[in-house]
Amino acid sequence: MIVRPKAHWFRMLFAWENSVQNTILAPLAIIVALSLAAVWGYRRSDAFFLCLSPVPFSLIGVALAIFASFRNNACYERYWEGRKQWGALTATTRDLVRFAVTVPRHAGASPPPSDAHPQARHVVTLLTAFVHVLKHQLRGTDPADALRALVGDAQAGEILRLAYRPHHLLLCVQRQMVRWHRDGGLSDVLLATGLAHLDKLNQAAGACERIRGTPVPYPYEVLLHRTTYFYCVLLPFGLVESIGWATPIVAVFIAYAFLGLHTIGGELEDPFGQDANDLPLDALAVHVERAMREALGDDAWPPVPVPDARYRLD
Repeated sequence: MIVRPKAHWFRMLFAWENSVQNTILAPLAIIVALSLAAVWGYRRSDAFFLCLSPVPFSLIGVALAIFASFRNNACYERYWEGRKQWGALTATTRDLVRFAVTVPRHAGASPPPSDAHPQARHVVTLLTAFVHVLKHQLRGTDPADALRALVGDAQAGEILRLAYRPHHLLLCVQRQMVRWHRDGGLSDVLLATGLAHLDKLNQAAGACERIRGTPVPYPYEVLLHRTTYFYCVLLPFGLVESIGWATPIVAVFIAYAFLGLHTIGGELEDPFGQDANDLPLDALAVHVERAMREALGDDAWPPVPVPDARYRLD
């Protein structure tokens, strides 16, 4: 995700870093070349065979803009839902940390307020591992190093052999809650409350997996991609008769708008990826871990994530 201070309106006109220009620079260069070819051909001969009427481009442009807006709305809805689910996941994990640290009664143990019972500490560690493992699963990366640092080599090896690792970590937390209940540390009502929080985590993880596993239908993507590029390639030949030497400027400006919207929609379609405009899952996971370690009274916290020199927060 790009996180940068608001720039002056004039500076925004020339903003280049982390914008879509880098992605669509090659297609725009092709549009410039085609525009110059159209102007050259039209000036050399009035019967230039690719001098087209601008009327169809007006009609197609309106339809294409509506079509592109529908796709971008669908992609942004996926991004927005992913952000909401991670917000719910963050709040629920904090609730569960407070629950594990303060609610269960541990037989024969009276830890000071600045400390936590080893069983509660283990639950918090499992919840931290759950957040990191879910992040890696959504991004398709390897969680081995994060797991080993949190739960040790033995348990990490056991978890890495599984297909649904976040679900297994929630299962471990639920088993600990059930043990607390059997030992008299949790009443029936408190057990139900803890399990309800686990259900919320499971629902948030399932929603994220649904977004990750069900992209925008492929024929929908292909149709818009072909239509956009075909329209932008032919546009200079529909403008050259009416605007002449201004064709390269106008054609590139219109192509920039359509191709830029198309590129942004493609990035937002998978909000859990590692593109510049995707959700900063690394930073979100670290913030959750910091909140958990603070609840445990630990002094060693991971550093606060900050954007890099290019204003990018991963």
